[in-house]
Amino acid sequence: MKRGPMILLGGLSVVAVLVAVLASGFQHDPHEIASPMIGKPAPDFTLKAIEPAADGSEQIVKLSLQKGHPVVVNFWATWCIPCQQEHSTLLAISREFGGAVHFFGLVYQDKPEAIDAWLNSRGRAYPTLIDVGSQAAIAFGVYGVPETFVIDKKGVIRQKFTGGVDYDEVSALLAGLLKEGT
Repeated sequence: MKRGPMILLGGLSVVAVLVAVLASGFQHDPHEIASPMIGKPAPDFTLKAIEPAADGSEQIVKLSLQKGHPVVVNFWATWCIPCQQEHSTLLAISREFGGAVHFFGLVYQDKPEAIDAWLNSRGRAYPTLIDVGSQAAIAFGVYGVPETFVIDKKGVIRQKFTGGVDYDEVSALLAGLLKEGT
């Protein structure tokens, strides 16, 4: 047998194997990065809100003081298109659960002027916190925005959502967390 056809068959075999290996990677959504934070205590943070407190003073939020209530922490930015798309969903969920669940929007790498203008045009329903130096994002292991963490009454991270949140999925999770320990 001539060497040309053998080399061609060998080359085609190698290419076929490489294509199969690469194609197997398409079965996984790259946005679904498993978080090692699930089941662990949420990292504490103390951050300033863009909005003043009810008495007009500076509003400071400390995550560890929220224990006793489920908490939703949403990392977002004004320049993030999926953040714009999920904002109305988060507002609706926060209004549904009122004060029973505490919501916080942590702004990731953005400017206060842009944040205030963005919120004025799209609505507000919960405190928006400035994550100076992205310290909270680093502690939570945020890869990009939006990322949303749901924390139970004991301060343990129960779920992480990457990308826009689904109203029904988050509402069901929060309803379940409110029933725990009652």
